[in-house]
Amino acid sequence: MPRSYDLPIPNLTGQIAVVTGASDGIGTVIATRLAQAGAEVIMPVRNQDKGAAVAEGICTGVDGAEVSTRPLDLSSLTSVTDLVTTLSAEGRTINILVNNAGVMRPPARQVTQNGFELQWGTNHLGHFALTLGLMPLLREGHARVTHQTSVAARKGTVDWADLNYEQNYNVMKAYISSKIAVGLFARELDARSRVNGWGISSNLSHPGISPTNLLAAQPGMGRDRVPPERRLIGALSLIGLAGTPQNAALPALMAATTPDSGDQFFGPKRTAGGPPTAQEHWAPMQNMDDAHRIWEASEQLINLRTAR
Repeated sequence: MPRSYDLPIPNLTGQIAVVTGASDGIGTVIATRLAQAGAEVIMPVRNQDKGAAVAEGICTGVDGAEVSTRPLDLSSLTSVTDLVTTLSAEGRTINILVNNAGVMRPPARQVTQNGFELQWGTNHLGHFALTLGLMPLLREGHARVTHQTSVAARKGTVDWADLNYEQNYNVMKAYISSKIAVGLFARELDARSRVNGWGISSNLSHPGISPTNLLAAQPGMGRDRVPPERRLIGALSLIGLAGTPQNAALPALMAATTPDSGDQFFGPKRTAGGPPTAQEHWAPMQNMDDAHRIWEASEQLINLRTAR
């Protein structure tokens, strides 16, 4: 049987938390726990019906919970801009941002609405644009920003010569590159905040190995069947040899709520599970020159200029 772990979360009453990818799996657990701690939770989601059902479920199960959805498709920079415009017009200070959403291993190379390789454009560039667009609200709220990477990013590289993987496409290498970029962006955001006095802390987390919907059947991505490895992870989770969505959400929650920390990395004690702990940044994310480089390259790719 899988072992359950817990994490004490401080009282978040009066705070606003934005959680992407909260309409299922780990994201739903993160949103629920933040709501239980008293935060008002905003769930930007692609599927409005699915998101609304999850938000309603959280409100039903958590007394006094305030949970709402907003439209967001991270594979569209127009959609990202629309969300930024909406939240800015609402004038709501953001205290917590959890960049949790992601896609993994489409059966064939796909591109976003802006022509970026799907994993690179969604996992990294979409969140990069969202975070920078929300910067005034994040600065006002002295926000804690959490970025979700993957155990796949423990090794590998960013293909600097072909960030968009237009040459010699390899789906797994593209996924790894996108998740290394997530880690580098997390570190550079914290570094720039310290230098410029933005008042934002930026941390990184990974969920370990657990049965999430990243590898579920997703006809919209061209995956009509659940791949064998997803079934295997589900079976291992049931007997305690892999994590559960409840446990896998804890590192991101630790990153989002641990006071007075930035440029930290949190994950399960063991790759396949365990209690959440602070960890050393993996080798592909240790070079701060690379962190600076990923920021500059990402700005150029999405033509987004920000204060330095």
